[in-house]
Amino acid sequence: MKASVFVEYQGFQVEEKEIIAKVKELWVNEGNKIKDIKDLSLYIKPEENAAYYVINDDISGKIDLQ
Repeated sequence: MKASVFVEYQGFQVEEKEIIAKVKELWVNEGNKIKDIKDLSLYIKPEENAAYYVINDDISGKIDLQ
């Protein structure tokens, strides 16, 4: 089964995989390796145009959705 998750808010749309890709890019740009991500939690707040993430229950941050 293939599944896609989209978040839509006030005419703006973003797909879950785009958010995950941005988080992975930040992770790698900080000198880490993708294989070191064991767990990723996303908290999407469309009213803030932001997504908050937690990697491996330890590292957290925020990314802009636009």
